[in-house]
Amino acid sequence: MGSQGGFYQSKEFLDLVKSIGEARSKAEEDRIVLHEIDTLKRRISEPDIPKRKMKEYIIRLVYIEMLGHDASFGYIHAVKMTHDDSLLVKRTGYLAVTLFLNEDHDLIILIVNTIQKDLKSDNYLVVCAALNAVCKLINEETIPAVLPQVVELLAHPKEAVRKKAIMALHRFYQKSPSSVSHLISNFRKRLCDNDPGVMGATLCPLFDLITLDVNSYKDLVNSFVSILKQVAERRLSKAYDYHQMPAPFIQIKLLKILALLGSGDKQASENMYTVLGDIFRKCDSSSNIGNAVFYECICCVSSIYPNPRLLDSAADVISRFLKSDSHNLKYMGIDALGRLIKISPEIAEQHQLAVIDCLEDPDDTLKRKTFELLYKMTKSTNVDVIVDRMIDYMISINDNHYKTEIASRCVELAEQFAPSNQWFIQTMNKVFEHAGDLVNIKVAHNLMRLIAEGFGEDDDNADSKLRSSAVESYLRILGEPNLPSVFLQVICWVLGEYGTADGMFSASDITGKLCDVAEAYSSDETVKAYAVTALMKTYAFEIAAGRKVDMLPECQSLMEELLASHSTDLQQRAYELQAVIGLDAHAVEGIMPSDASCEDIEVDKGLSFLNGYIQEAIEKGAQPYISENERSGVLNMGNFRNQDHHEPSHGLRFEAYELPKPVVQSRIPQALLPSTEIVPVPEPMYPRETYQTPVPSNSSSAGSAELKLRLDGVQKKWGRPTYTPETSTSSSTSQKTVNGAAQVEGATTLNSTRETYASRKPQVEISHEKQKLAASLFGGSSKLEKRPATGHKVSKASSHVVEKSHVPKSSKEVASEKTAPAQPPPDLLDLGEPTDTSTVPSLDPFRQLEGLLDTTQVASAANGATAASRSPDVTALYADTPPVGIHNMGDADLLSGLSNPSVTNMPGATAKPQLTQSSGKGPNPKDSLEKDALVRQMDMCGQRDCHINMIQPYGIGGGLKIQERAETLVLCSI
Repeated sequence: MGSQGGFYQSKEFLDLVKSIGEARSKAEEDRIVLHEIDTLKRRISEPDIPKRKMKEYIIRLVYIEMLGHDASFGYIHAVKMTHDDSLLVKRTGYLAVTLFLNEDHDLIILIVNTIQKDLKSDNYLVVCAALNAVCKLINEETIPAVLPQVVELLAHPKEAVRKKAIMALHRFYQKSPSSVSHLISNFRKRLCDNDPGVMGATLCPLFDLITLDVNSYKDLVNSFVSILKQVAERRLSKAYDYHQMPAPFIQIKLLKILALLGSGDKQASENMYTVLGDIFRKCDSSSNIGNAVFYECICCVSSIYPNPRLLDSAADVISRFLKSDSHNLKYMGIDALGRLIKISPEIAEQHQLAVIDCLEDPDDTLKRKTFELLYKMTKSTNVDVIVDRMIDYMISINDNHYKTEIASRCVELAEQFAPSNQWFIQTMNKVFEHAGDLVNIKVAHNLMRLIAEGFGEDDDNADSKLRSSAVESYLRILGEPNLPSVFLQVICWVLGEYGTADGMFSASDITGKLCDVAEAYSSDETVKAYAVTALMKTYAFEIAAGRKVDMLPECQSLMEELLASHSTDLQQRAYELQAVIGLDAHAVEGIMPSDASCEDIEVDKGLSFLNGYIQEAIEKGAQPYISENERSGVLNMGNFRNQDHHEPSHGLRFEAYELPKPVVQSRIPQALLPSTEIVPVPEPMYPRETYQTPVPSNSSSAGSAELKLRLDGVQKKWGRPTYTPETSTSSSTSQKTVNGAAQVEGATTLNSTRETYASRKPQVEISHEKQKLAASLFGGSSKLEKRPATGHKVSKASSHVVEKSHVPKSSKEVASEKTAPAQPPPDLLDLGEPTDTSTVPSLDPFRQLEGLLDTTQVASAANGATAASRSPDVTALYADTPPVGIHNMGDADLLSGLSNPSVTNMPGATAKPQLTQSSGKGPNPKDSLEKDALVRQMDMCGQRDCHINMIQPYGIGGGLKIQERAETLVLCSI
């Protein structure tokens, strides 16, 4: 480098590099760098620094940033260097800012104008430096500022500029596809560029485009094949060779593209067969880059429509990979073999000993890749060997991420290819024991479902043996410390359901073990909840069998502790346990039948069994149940919304408020209009104990004695519309199952004379143990076999749900779904005039007030109103005595009649008897307020709640049965 420091760098900078390289510790290195930062801060702020010195300072700042220290104090000086006219200084500045800044940095705005100017420069080196900065610094917001200049550079006479322009457009596409969507055709044009470098750069954006939409680029298959053929025949200049391989990176990218275009397309694949065969024959395997081209060619062959000769050539290459001493080549061979066995499974049998060697290799990466291969090769004849190997490897590693992956694969293989249920349970126990809480909770539910359903046949003896073996194994496992929480949940559930079923273990043994579990894992509330429920099951089964229950002292202390627990779930389970122990055998058998975890549980959400009791109470004078919305006056928010379906569902209204409409003269005779004075009247006496509907009286006789308000001239804008239940429309969604699995025609594999793995070293005798393992892994039929998970029978609960889902609807329900309009959401910001609706007439609150204060106006208004505009009487909801015929109505009819008064107002509808008074004097204000308060008090103790409380013994038992059976059903569901 000479006395000048090489590349015109000072000796001071070279000494800095030397001292950092000779540092003996990180602390010494940091001390040197911090001293250099202090020096640069002082020198870089000096005025009139020469360009050569400033360039060196910027390079030293880059070196400091590379070592992980902050050099942000010099960023602005690097930005200033990009404005310099000197080519060397400008390129140094661009290099520094691309290393210092990111696309979201605040200083980017200072570089955009410089980039725009440099993209138009006559010096192509300046243009290339600007394009390099564009790829690194331009973000989505600044793309439009430089996009026109970059597109113009696609036609630049220099190939280096065209190549970098393609790379810049590719970067723009990655950041914001919509910004360059109209420029996609430029990539097709540049594919035919005279320069191979520009063509090779175009392959990268085309690969991304083809990945997203293959069909739009099927017409380019012949072009890609032609390019690949020319490259393979060495028609490019020697400048593109790498280790005597002709343009290997262009070949790899073309093979990736052809693999996408030929997948599932026989016609396109046939055009590729010739050039792929030429690559297999001409490619050199003596270098790493040649092996990389071989590997990519195998991936392409495994993706396109299969060809027997190409599969044989790929198998030969895989054989060479697996015989190599290089771990990298073995890794490639295992990965390529995993791709080919999807098409031709018998290929794996030819390399079984090589696979065994990779499985026992000390290289952990190679071993993991081999387990992935075995996972793809698993079938019912070798599942036990493969899963055992996987579990042994899972025990030996400490990586939780990979341990989770291995555990999930073991579970999946055991569920698909389990030879027997006993083997499945033992395998799951090993997985739970060694993988811990890394196992998915669904695996625990599947295991409990298997134990509950048994073999799926009507062999009760075999099912009993399965459950007995599970109970025995779990009692033995409970002695081990630090069991996972999910595994403990499974153990508690199995002991509670089947711990005493076969009589091998007494109730005291099972309950003692469960109490030990609850005490040992007291911090885990879920495990304690499962243990308490298992205790309740055990005691319930003992009581139902007529045996005397002697609660152990530890169980008694556990129950007393949980009765005062802060957890409401544990407290409720403890109270349920206490209640079950106090019941007789018949009640307990009805609440918790034995071995009923897979039976259906029908829950009557409407409590229809109380209908007779409620009807009897109504006949005796009790008030019918009124929903909370009707009692509290909460309105359906859809009534505030305009019924016009074409209006947007939300948004602000910008039109001006409507002018107030002129006052309409009242149709009430002038003689009946109230005076402007408020005349006090004596307070009438109202009986408080009777709840009879007041008899209508002459409205004109008492009109002068009531309070009167002058309401004419008041604009009626605000008020509460009537309650109308929201009609729901149900739309049925149809699912279409598409069988997208295309059946590949069976391609006959030609018998080729290739050397096997065993013939490589004929003098070495293969051990009997390794031969036995190979026979276990690769023996039997070569076809992939799959069987149902474990041959379990379909649970009754799932079939019951399916049957219920196909119940046909009645004609009334279908008609109501067709005719009921969908209520649009309310526009809460619409403060304009209420528009007229065609479904529900709005209720005038002032007319209601007039009905309460002036009965003469109500009478005259009722006589003059038409049937189409008649408003429903809200006070009918609080009538004391129902009219004749109400006892024959159901609860649903009664509530629908009360809550949907608009039905009687529909045009063409026959008038039905209403619960209100058709004429005469309206209800007194005080009486109405008292009745309203009475109905609101009913909110605290509704009619149905009172009935449920009156049958408390049934409620406790039924609640226990519903909760416990529902919990069991959820745990055992698929």
